[in-house]
Amino acid sequence: MSAPLNFSITAEQQDLVSVASRFGEQRLAPFYKQREIEGAFDRDTLLEMGRLGLFAVELPEDYGGLGLDCVTAGLVLEAICRSDYNVGQLMVSMSLSSALLARHGNPEVVKPWLSGMTAGRIIPAIALTEPAGGSDAANLTLRADRDDDTYILDGEKTSTSFATQADFAVVWARTGGPGARGISAFLVPLDLPGITTSEFADLGGRSAGRGSVHFDRVAVPASHLLGEENQGFIQVMQGFDYSRALIGLQVLAVARQSLDETWRSAAERTSMGKPLTDHQGVSFPLAEAETHVEACRLLCLKTLWLKDQGIPHTEEAAMCKWWGPKLAFETVQTCLLINGHSAYTEELPYEQRLRDVLGLQLGDGSAQIMKLVIARHKVGQAKIPGH
Repeated sequence: MSAPLNFSITAEQQDLVSVASRFGEQRLAPFYKQREIEGAFDRDTLLEMGRLGLFAVELPEDYGGLGLDCVTAGLVLEAICRSDYNVGQLMVSMSLSSALLARHGNPEVVKPWLSGMTAGRIIPAIALTEPAGGSDAANLTLRADRDDDTYILDGEKTSTSFATQADFAVVWARTGGPGARGISAFLVPLDLPGITTSEFADLGGRSAGRGSVHFDRVAVPASHLLGEENQGFIQVMQGFDYSRALIGLQVLAVARQSLDETWRSAAERTSMGKPLTDHQGVSFPLAEAETHVEACRLLCLKTLWLKDQGIPHTEEAAMCKWWGPKLAFETVQTCLLINGHSAYTEELPYEQRLRDVLGLQLGDGSAQIMKLVIARHKVGQAKIPGH
């Protein structure tokens, strides 16, 4: 029987969240814009986060994690993202890639990479999307052909976050016939001969950086195969059920921070002799946003709780992924408008937040694909007696 749903937070969780919040407020928020201008992460800052144990807290201690549950990982992510969405994007990628490596990789091969990530020394990339297909993730053309004790990778990945900063990538390639059953996953160090990267000039998410990774007959040791050959697509789909719930919390944290700031600023400003919050045209949109953000946040936490209980959560994860980014964008836009002309400048963070959260309406699965996932689950349940 599953454990009962509990809305309380433990003392251990609160302590770790408090550490993350303080670090975000002191070391991340003041440099949010600077990191965008520089177009890269500050490696020293990542090392500080590693020393505090803020990366991939759900990983076992043997790999440098804290061995905590997925709900706690979500709460820590949320605390960091209130100060810097893009550092949160890195945390999501670390959680997804580390879960894949720890579950499917050769322990001797993956351990140094996992320990490096949790220490903040190593940046991962997720290399799935290709130029000819985004939503159709099973239609891959990048080849990985076996040659004795190596695989030879040839092709291109695109729309890859951290493409020019990452130290390794989890790469999906075709090792068999057409369709999802012919795909395998590999841990690929990005300093191997034959690999080149390029970066896009994106609207947002600039400190994370998105780009392409080119593979020109790159030899990858067979020991770097993750899981069984031709089973890589199944692995990544299972991993996305986790990362999609984290993404919901990532973007909603930005919405939450914007709402908190806007309530305060609206209460301090006056119009027609009254605080702005006394005007329903200001307070009602904020009240509606509060309701929606709280509801979506609870959905994300429930999804992580389901994962911790070992209960299927594909449908709920898809809900988190399509609703969270859309809601966050709408909420930040509302806050920008209520804050007025000053919020339309680069002096305040709303414009950057707006551009940043927009990216996840595109990446990691479009809203249309997420709704298709939900619909298929509902149709499948309708065919089962009792549903």
